[in-house]
Amino acid sequence: MDWVALGLLALGVLLAEPLSRALATATWPTRDPVGGLLVWQAVGFAGGLALLGSGLVYGLSPLGPTVPSALPTAVAALRDGRLPAELGIGHVLALAAALALAARLIGVLVTVTVRTLRSRRRHRDLLDLLATPWPAEPGAHVLDHPIPVAYCLPGLRSRLVLSAGVLDCLEPPAVQAVLAHERAHLRERHDLVVLPFVAWGATAPFVRGMVCAQLAVAALVEMRADDVATGCSGRKQLTGALRTMGAGAPAAALTSFTVALEHRLDRILSPPPALPVAFRVLVRVGAVSLVAVPVLAILLG
Repeated sequence: MDWVALGLLALGVLLAEPLSRALATATWPTRDPVGGLLVWQAVGFAGGLALLGSGLVYGLSPLGPTVPSALPTAVAALRDGRLPAELGIGHVLALAAALALAARLIGVLVTVTVRTLRSRRRHRDLLDLLATPWPAEPGAHVLDHPIPVAYCLPGLRSRLVLSAGVLDCLEPPAVQAVLAHERAHLRERHDLVVLPFVAWGATAPFVRGMVCAQLAVAALVEMRADDVATGCSGRKQLTGALRTMGAGAPAAALTSFTVALEHRLDRILSPPPALPVAFRVLVRVGAVSLVAVPVLAILLG
């Protein structure tokens, strides 16, 4: 089990740092955002599981050939208020590190989730007071503000929000393109896709690969929503709407926003060729296999 633990540790470190950086700079996800998002989720899940599993596998190795066979002995000893005599100081430290990492990951995820839900609830309450339902589009609300802006507020009681500036500045087909983009976010629950990576980045912000993962996933969900919107309304309508709303971005965010917006516009106007079907299948099989590796290693030792 010692070699399995070492392999899991190496896999977790590789996924958290160099491989995450490499995937963040890869170009193929822009040709298949759905596949890219699946791979990112696999990287995040497999990486965390590998790091946790390495400590668990090594820490329990004196108690049995596999984690499932060793766990009953460990649980029985802890129930009696003692540590198993077979465990050395290194094994105890490995188990403590695994538990500490698990507590950190779960704690940050819970904290980020609770904070996000509270913020959405306050935002939704404000919208119910300040926004007006738009009869032309069920589920959409209009804020009386001249700057053109549109966004969605996900959740069980989701909201689609447009400012009055959007309706004043955009023609109806362009408005529909904007709504299609935001509906894609809501329908595919992109907020749930992004949330674990926000927590992952907050867990260890000093690890550049985790920060790259958060930024890359945020960009891919926008690409995916762009693809849905262009399929519904056309490229011209969406790009015109994005340019109009981009012109109203706050000056403080103008540089980073403009760069990201230009990349999106370039991709919409000159879409990259779709990945071959065989490659798309390989990407999805690879994502499943990546998750299966640490799971099987932990279970089979």
